Amino acid sequence: MRPALRLLPLPLCIAFSLQARAADDMPLNWGLCPVQDVVKPFAEAQAVPEGLKIDNTQEATDIEGDALSGTEDNPVFNGNVTLRRGNQFMGADELTYDKQQEHYTAEGSIRYQGAGLRMTAARAEGDQAKDVHTIHDLDYQLLSQRGNGGADSVTLSGNIGSLRGATYSTCPPESRHWELRARRIDVDTEDGMAVAHGATLRVGKVPVIYLPWFMFPTDERRRTGLLFPSISNSSRNGFDWRQPIYLNLAPNYDVTLSPRLMTERGVQLGAQFRYLVEGGTGTVEGTYMPNDKLRDRDRSLFHYGAFQNLGANWQARANLNWISDTRYYEDFNNSLDGLSQFTAHSEVGVYGRGYGWDAGFSADHWQLADFTLTENILPYNRMPRAYVHWERSLGLRFVGGVDAEAVRFQHSVYDAGSRLDVKPWISLPLEGDSWFLRPIAAFRHTSYQLDGGLADSIARSRAVVAEEALGRFWTTDTVPTSVWQPLLQRKPISSTPVLSLDAGVYFDRDTRVKGKDYLQTIEPRLYYLRVPYTNQDDMPLFDTQPLTFGWGQLFRDNRYSGADRQADANQLTLAVSTRMIRQSDGRERFSASLGQIRYFDESRVRIPGEPITEKGRSAWVADANYAPTDRWTFGASYQWDPKANKTDLASVRARYLLPDDGVFNLGYRYRRQVLEQADISFLYPISPSWSVVGRYYYSMFDNKALETLAGFQWDSCCVAVRLVGRRYVHNRAGDLSNAIMFEIELKGLGSAGQDTRRALRRAILGYNRDDLYLVPPQTATGQPTPPDIDTVTDTSP
Repeated sequence: MRPALRLLPLPLCIAFSLQARAADDMPLNWGLCPVQDVVKPFAEAQAVPEGLKIDNTQEATDIEGDALSGTEDNPVFNGNVTLRRGNQFMGADELTYDKQQEHYTAEGSIRYQGAGLRMTAARAEGDQAKDVHTIHDLDYQLLSQRGNGGADSVTLSGNIGSLRGATYSTCPPESRHWELRARRIDVDTEDGMAVAHGATLRVGKVPVIYLPWFMFPTDERRRTGLLFPSISNSSRNGFDWRQPIYLNLAPNYDVTLSPRLMTERGVQLGAQFRYLVEGGTGTVEGTYMPNDKLRDRDRSLFHYGAFQNLGANWQARANLNWISDTRYYEDFNNSLDGLSQFTAHSEVGVYGRGYGWDAGFSADHWQLADFTLTENILPYNRMPRAYVHWERSLGLRFVGGVDAEAVRFQHSVYDAGSRLDVKPWISLPLEGDSWFLRPIAAFRHTSYQLDGGLADSIARSRAVVAEEALGRFWTTDTVPTSVWQPLLQRKPISSTPVLSLDAGVYFDRDTRVKGKDYLQTIEPRLYYLRVPYTNQDDMPLFDTQPLTFGWGQLFRDNRYSGADRQADANQLTLAVSTRMIRQSDGRERFSASLGQIRYFDESRVRIPGEPITEKGRSAWVADANYAPTDRWTFGASYQWDPKANKTDLASVRARYLLPDDGVFNLGYRYRRQVLEQADISFLYPISPSWSVVGRYYYSMFDNKALETLAGFQWDSCCVAVRLVGRRYVHNRAGDLSNAIMFEIELKGLGSAGQDTRRALRRAILGYNRDDLYLVPPQTATGQPTPPDIDTVTDTSP
């Protein structure tokens, strides 16, 4: 006997028919929603061990009851009737089955559990011959995720289901903050699609959205359709509405269209195409805005990012970017990051890595993205660039390797050239449990092939310097040919040995502070660097700049980036670090570092405008971090120049983690003649439901607030509301813009309004606690991470 078996598709109808999900990289907060059973567990249902998968179609059906009556053709089960098939259970007070008509009726306390669903109903009936089944007055609860509701009736015919008077919500029945209701929902479980008739979304008791008809997916398969819109308002854009439209073109590629209306600026069209192939993936996206009222011109952007595995050790990657004008990032950016982005960088190449080696062959291009600058400031394009790093054990504890790079430099303003840089090295690393000694001997050879114009320019510059020493103050335009022509070199070469010795010792001891066990360390370190002087005045400056002085610079063999200059040196770094590590969990409670370079000779290699590195001492570099409790963290960095008797850099930071995911941040940053800023941000919970957020980011150097943010959040079991006001610098002229961001989130369904959590996460470090343990990745070129451009976003399901 197989009565009621066609009830099995019901969980698919209910569990997915009323759900729509919005992708979010922050998990939903269900802290105010203790797990409760809207439909109580059934004692008769057998629990299935977690992770165990059962194919119910291969299982037999068992029917039991306290009493069996009727006839052989019309059996009647009474009292605690149960039907079991695999991990599915159904119970009833009475079940009647007509074998001849293949019709069944189940009445009284209908109970069902299986496939992530628990359900109760008043009555169920069906026709096995016609494969038609109906359940009346049912309540359900999803087990694998939040969600519950009910329906007046459900009718199933094969793979087609129809729910009448259906409801769905993630709120408990006694606190129905929101609920989705539909007069009728027709579901096709085979196609994975459903059609809702007369659907209404209620917030509290107020209907806010009514849709007479709409189609939506019922499973995890991607479907073409509308995604949640983004809505905001600002003084720059006016009312801002973006409506993503998702097109599922094939299993391995899709398109998201993003038309956008800004009442103060016009209409923007955006599109994103994604593809997935074996061993690789890629994204093509762009925007086009005809006649932006803000600039009275057409605006557009293009981006292509992809990678493709070429084997076990090689991969092709591309990151191509293009913008229509130099103000694009500034005008379409919704954070301060866009103001620091002065270029659009593109790179494509093939890269490999294996045991003891890595290599690459690439090309890159720079586009100006700052209207206040000219193309003179753009870095040289490297078209192409090839590099290799190789190292191996040579036996007898020796380790050797080579770093090599060949580049062709191009520029839209300056003449170009080619460079070959090769640096073989050998080392004899010695170390024990508490010490290390790493001597390294290297030889750096750099050669060029310069175009005529660039060689002439370098020769003229050298001539000017030489003649100024004799009291003849010529410029590069007036210096006689007879003076600069003998200095002309189109193939300059530089060869320099580089010797270094890095040594350190670890001292540690067990100690006890306030009843807790700690491991205390003291780690002195010496680093000696010797590089003889080599005249490099006839060498160009393609990609070389002085590195920012800091802790890492104390232990480098060159104070320049790039290969156009190898600094001469005769110097010794003295440094010491100490740490206090809690024994119980390994957490570092305190750390401090102090270091300085002693220069035994004046450095003669430098680039134009760089101050001379004289004999004596560098700035002191100090850094300290202290966590007196698990909630408080303090940090400070400091650089003091003893020659100028001035502070070069100062940074102070403090963080307090409040209960209930609250956080308070305080920061101060100072760099001599560059910046002086204070930054305060917080997320303060007033109650379990209410919290306030804010940020005040002020520049003492410019005497203005760079960003002011204030707002509140209300969070309930299944609804969250965020209202935030912002006043921020939106262009390089320092003009301020105002914006109001409002978002209402129906947990488990989606959100409407602007993505305020994304803006708050960017402004308040620790708004998402996981961010406190992440280190932002650096790009291969050393450029800042690209800004969060407010254009096309990944909104696919």
